[in-house]
Amino acid sequence: MLEKSPLAPKRFPRIPEIAGVELAGRHVGLKPAKGVKDLMVARLARGTTVAGVFTQSRCPSAPVDWCRKILSKGKAQAVVVNSGNANAFTGIAGDTVVAETVKAAAKLIGCPRDQVYVASTGVIGEPVPPDYIAGKLPVMVRGLKPQSWRQAADAILTTDTFPKAACRTVKIGNTDVTIAGFIKGSGMIAPDMATMLSFVFTDAKIPARVLQSTLKSAADKSYNCITVDSDTSTSDTVLLFATGKGKRHQAVTRATDKHFKEFRRAIEDLMIDLATQVVRDGEGAQKLITMDVTGAVSNNSARKIGLTVANSPLVKTAIAGEDANWGRIVMAVGKTGEPADRDKLSITMGGVPITEWGIVREDYVEDPVAEHLKGQEVHIGIDIGLGRGKARVWTCDLTHGYITINADYRS
Repeated sequence: MLEKSPLAPKRFPRIPEIAGVELAGRHVGLKPAKGVKDLMVARLARGTTVAGVFTQSRCPSAPVDWCRKILSKGKAQAVVVNSGNANAFTGIAGDTVVAETVKAAAKLIGCPRDQVYVASTGVIGEPVPPDYIAGKLPVMVRGLKPQSWRQAADAILTTDTFPKAACRTVKIGNTDVTIAGFIKGSGMIAPDMATMLSFVFTDAKIPARVLQSTLKSAADKSYNCITVDSDTSTSDTVLLFATGKGKRHQAVTRATDKHFKEFRRAIEDLMIDLATQVVRDGEGAQKLITMDVTGAVSNNSARKIGLTVANSPLVKTAIAGEDANWGRIVMAVGKTGEPADRDKLSITMGGVPITEWGIVREDYVEDPVAEHLKGQEVHIGIDIGLGRGKARVWTCDLTHGYITINADYRS
């Protein structure tokens, strides 16, 4: 068992019941380790709307293909997620597993098959029997409860060292609504969408098209702004569900409705919380790195620059070694292919100005930066000096622990 990340939150958050959501997570034998939870099921109230974003990998898993196929229907009543096997690169066998899982879940929940969402995470390329998951669903459905958030979050983990969840209470108009979700991810983490498995639920009543716009916007500022190792999974799935079973609130018809603004901000905030928990649990991570890029020609350009720097092994290992080698940041900015001017580039670390207008400042003293790098949270500022584009991205350092975990992943 992996040692818990030093960047982990002190405790799992308290999450209240969300009307219209029941959950179960338990060990059913999909993983060899005794007692380790490996299957999660959620039952959602009839009429629940759904939005989703998925991996951009050209080698997606069978569950991703299924979820993409049914997403346009906009409704959901069940979610089935297993860990231990990704059901990716498994050919017709993988499609069969999905079909049997969906068929069994639909019958047990009492809903159409196109309202059953599935996701899988684990080892790629290992086919399993058709009833691999389907045969385990009866016991799961019998165990569904409104407050099984921790058990559900535990059941979707792979190399994660802690379960990750978050909760927010906000208003739509004058009415309180609740949002809660959980996520898994530790390695094989990089944009574009998604970068992990994440499931978010609200008791608000929101049309599917509005929900989709809200999710995509929030994902671009959270899940699409993190990286651990520059590798995008075959199985990445993020789903947002709105049951409509909470207190009656002012109707939402467009994502731009003024009374919906607080909800959209809360979704973004919750997803940033979940996304940064993934980075805090990056395989072998000892430091959380927040990188602010400003002065780029566009926000998209700033994001690309930030992610290139964040993915640089030389930058990440320097921070792991607590070495204030800002020259590696200059190197990484230069290789992005995005507009940049050496003579306008400014860099800060821990808020300490280092370079300005393309040269090191005469008053720069390294000691405060070296001290900053000894902490668990590191901040890097990069100003390109060309425009008004900006972005914030998150990553972690690169340590020997990453190699150890991934060298032994299948053993």
